[in-house]
Amino acid sequence: MTISGAIPAVTVATSMHNAATTLAAAIESVLAQTFGDFEFLILDDGSTDQSRAIAQDYAARDPRIRLIAMPRQGLVPSLNQLFAQARAPLVARFDADDICLPHRLERQTAFLAANPDHGLVASETTFIDADGAPASNPPVHRPHDHGAILAELEHGPILCHSAVMVRTDLVRDAGGYRAVYLHAEDYDLWLRLAGRTRMANLPECLLAYRITPGQVSTRHVVTQARNAAIAWLAHRARQQTGQDPTASLATLPEIDALDAVFGAGSAAYVRQRMIDRLIYAPDRLAGEAWPVLAGHIADVGAQPRLWRAALRMLRAGRPLRAAQAAATLLRHAA
Repeated sequence: MTISGAIPAVTVATSMHNAATTLAAAIESVLAQTFGDFEFLILDDGSTDQSRAIAQDYAARDPRIRLIAMPRQGLVPSLNQLFAQARAPLVARFDADDICLPHRLERQTAFLAANPDHGLVASETTFIDADGAPASNPPVHRPHDHGAILAELEHGPILCHSAVMVRTDLVRDAGGYRAVYLHAEDYDLWLRLAGRTRMANLPECLLAYRITPGQVSTRHVVTQARNAAIAWLAHRARQQTGQDPTASLATLPEIDALDAVFGAGSAAYVRQRMIDRLIYAPDRLAGEAWPVLAGHIADVGAQPRLWRAALRMLRAGRPLRAAQAAATLLRHAA
């Protein structure tokens, strides 16, 4: 256990908002770590349930826990505040609905001590459902070494945000998380860190990631897919020119304006990435992502998979949008 006033080896950093149903189990999983030299910062982002009271109760019993109570500000400012207040040279990110497996901090601190050229390490994860039981989601096999991560960085779930341990100064020097990439703020950060350090995923499962119907990646999947694709364009621009066209922006450009910012083909690239992510989400395609689908059909023509997407919209009870998709496909058929 960290001695009061001493600099801990690790800061466990958690932002929470209305996490009362899962918070106690999450906190217990941190307190049960085999590595005990940590401080545990829990930022309450304006919760209206019992989350703050639960955290206060644990903080009263364990001096390693420090509660930061804030009015609602959102995830990105909360994460940046956690990094600003972290006292340790390493920060272990952790969400209030997940479970740290007992050796997580031990394994990750040992890896970073043995590999000083690496600034970030995550791990494989297992999945649990809303009740904490094993979830039926298929396993995600992540790349483990730096070269494999770079090779797959453009697509796929490369690093689990809640399983990341990172050198504190590295994130601070990179400017922290950027609000302009809302719902893809972690992916944008990994892309920026890729040019500054080496990264790894430990092959051991060190986190149980909770799958729930209302989680951010489900509710905001369209925005997340869009912002992640633009983050990749910004990453590629930094590689090619040393400049990031989005560095000073308060909002990201609309898709149709991307060619003027990043070059010809950029808008079509973002639409392609978004449809790849949303192709099996007929309600999204028929709703907020419809302009993206229509634009993508104009980009690539009447591909068979897009006809199948129109059929899925029909089966999902969206006949008008399915008919519009069919008409658009016919108009762009070869």
